[in-house]
Amino acid sequence: MRDDAIKIIVPVGSLGAGVRPDEIRYGVERGAHAIASDAGSTDSGAAYLALGVSKNNREAVKRDLAILMKAQAEARIPLLVGSCGQAGGDAGVAWTRDIAIEIARELGLKPKIAATFCEQDKAVLKAKNAAGEIKPLAALGPLSDETIEVCEHIVAVMGPEPYIAALEAGADIVLGGRTTDTAVLASFALMKGASAGPAWHAAKVAECGAQCAVYPTRGAGVLISIGKSGFKVEPLSPDNRCDPHSVSAHMLYENANPFLLTEPGGVLDVTDAHYAAIDDRTVEVTGSIWKAAPYTMKLEGAAKGRFQTIMLIGIQDPAVLNRIDEFHDRMLAALYERVHKAIGPAAGDFHISLRLYGWNAVSGDKPAPGTPPPREVGVLFVATADTQAMATQIAKACNPYFFHFPIDLDKELPSYGFAFSPADIERGPVYEFKLNHIVEVNDPMELVRTEWIDLASKETA
Repeated sequence: MRDDAIKIIVPVGSLGAGVRPDEIRYGVERGAHAIASDAGSTDSGAAYLALGVSKNNREAVKRDLAILMKAQAEARIPLLVGSCGQAGGDAGVAWTRDIAIEIARELGLKPKIAATFCEQDKAVLKAKNAAGEIKPLAALGPLSDETIEVCEHIVAVMGPEPYIAALEAGADIVLGGRTTDTAVLASFALMKGASAGPAWHAAKVAECGAQCAVYPTRGAGVLISIGKSGFKVEPLSPDNRCDPHSVSAHMLYENANPFLLTEPGGVLDVTDAHYAAIDDRTVEVTGSIWKAAPYTMKLEGAAKGRFQTIMLIGIQDPAVLNRIDEFHDRMLAALYERVHKAIGPAAGDFHISLRLYGWNAVSGDKPAPGTPPPREVGVLFVATADTQAMATQIAKACNPYFFHFPIDLDKELPSYGFAFSPADIERGPVYEFKLNHIVEVNDPMELVRTEWIDLASKETA
């Protein structure tokens, strides 16, 4: 690969996770042309999009962003951040924008900031749906207006084009709404003429920062160098290294097919990619191909559902633990019977679940025969109902049984250890993703809006 490759610092897997200043200095000294970072995902569920709040605390995001903004100003290279505020909704972008303005004033910086928003107007989506321009992805069927309407917020996941447009218009910093992890990292190289295959593949490898390195905990970020025929990747920490296995393995991350990756406007094909160590820290990758396709954007919509109240007990009773599956089934049946008798039809279409932490709470599967009993279990009671008040009333009705239910009914009643007092904890509404669809667009900028904050001229538009 030639020395005129486009070099991009990927400082961390997600903004707020802990940027390391020494790593940023290393990347700048190596001739980086841009800094690009993801800032969110759907990993932590639908609540962050529905509520418009970040999973990360403000102080952590401000710390990381301050380091990157200072480096951007000193090196005079652009800074790109995607999926701002965790879910990438308008509130998340605005939240990150306000932090950036605060940092700029504290550090005496005067960047030109572009904030790109991709939250969608429901009327626009209904019109597109009526025109047949919204298609379901696996497991879901056609989209209804009712589903669109119940969503608190809906975003259209952006590709690289909004970042490229902002950079071409003179942005020093681009703060983007919901974006594919790869698009924000690939955008600068694509704008500068790097081949699409290497640009997209390098971005996929680097999306989680040092997770593509041999020792992921020895650093936070990586430097990718993207050229016409391939790319190189090396850790930003001198104490870390990449090898062909660590780099190639990242195509498996959050990807159903380790050889194909679907993005807005095309598919990355790494079937014939070749991974080679060129020194003890750096891997070079060639053979990645980009196959253009009709441009679509994934829609993510979050809605508020029914309400939950929870209780938690710990059990060390050997008699229970030796018959834990039987205990679960008998207690669950007793709790349902208790609600039907104590509350009756007023409880509505309620649901109760018992999750046995230390046994099978994560999978829900029956352990294999012969699995030894646990030393202790934590039993999480979850009542789901149409209102918070009813979910709590169900929990209160179940409290005595949940606290004292015996494995042998003719034995003295046991007492299990409640974790908290009062025992019932109102968890609030259940948030869920309602959309797994793509929308067809004629222009990648069609569903995107850009706001400018020029701190040098003190003008905004």
